[in-house]
Amino acid sequence: MRIIRNYILTECILPFFLSLGILTCVFLLGNLVQLTNLVVNKGVSLTIIGRVFVLYIPVLLGYTLPIACLISVVITFSRLSADNEIVAMRACGIHLNKLLYPVISLGIILSLFLIILNEKIIPYAHYKQRSLLKNLGVQNPTAFLEPGIFIHAFNNSILFIHKIHDNKMYNINIYQPQKDGHTRTIFAERGEFAPVPGKDQIKLKLINGCADEPNINGNKGNFYKLNFNTYFITLDLTKKKNKIDKKPKSMTLKELRKEINKLEMFLVDTSQLRTEYYRKITWSFSAFVFVLLGFPLAVITNKRERSANVVVAVICALCYYLLSLGCQALSLQKIASPALIMWVPNVTFLIISLILIRKCVS
Repeated sequence: MRIIRNYILTECILPFFLSLGILTCVFLLGNLVQLTNLVVNKGVSLTIIGRVFVLYIPVLLGYTLPIACLISVVITFSRLSADNEIVAMRACGIHLNKLLYPVISLGIILSLFLIILNEKIIPYAHYKQRSLLKNLGVQNPTAFLEPGIFIHAFNNSILFIHKIHDNKMYNINIYQPQKDGHTRTIFAERGEFAPVPGKDQIKLKLINGCADEPNINGNKGNFYKLNFNTYFITLDLTKKKNKIDKKPKSMTLKELRKEINKLEMFLVDTSQLRTEYYRKITWSFSAFVFVLLGFPLAVITNKRERSANVVVAVICALCYYLLSLGCQALSLQKIASPALIMWVPNVTFLIISLILIRKCVS
């Protein structure tokens, strides 16, 4: 039995790492286009972009590793089934249930690794990535400015830029709400950004524009219009210096639980945090569910065309994640409890796997 176990695990190794590499590269390509644009068109340092790119890998492993498990098991047992090796094993008195032992062991090991990945590695990579992008915004403020949208990244200022070309901005609108309820409006035909050394601020040089200053007497209907040829304004990039708040994806399970308990004391809605908490847990066991599903899929299809079985595996994985996203939506809308609804994809696919396995071994 040890020989068969080692044989099956050895057969799974190559398809697993091959599919894991291909899937990770495919997912990375979508982010590579955006990062390349930052280097080519906005002059962002290759060192920073390289670090951001590397930090994408552990984040993507949370998706690609379970799918690679499913594909590797499907490819391995499809080959064994197509070459009649499973028939030969059964003829030698080896029950199909025994072939599940190495698969179950593989699923448990990978699920334990996914627990560590979702608990420690992915939150760290996600937070570190956001920190690098935040620092990049200070060093090169135009890097992440997008035309045609309202930009809320600056403290007490809202920007709207109609056009950006070669790190220069055109038709700039700046809205600055005042404490007395008035809003100061500034318009400029052109503008340029420059970081303030040693500070979490940037200086904005405005050219050919005007500013509508609120009436100091408190009349909201009257404004003073000030025209200028060149005007400098300093903007705070963030409300907190040298620190960014952690989003739910950047938190560990312990941090999520602590934040949930803290907010519940003030009767604050914690549905988003609870959903993320149980998503991390349930997705950690997706590898175990997928390897159980891959075994009967491969045996039932019994095709020599491995590409066809790979397509079936990818479709099954896609259905799992779509169902998970639907459950997340229901949880966020408070239609169902996160502690229950987030387990639905795992339980559903586990039941399907057990039914198919029973059909195979009977």
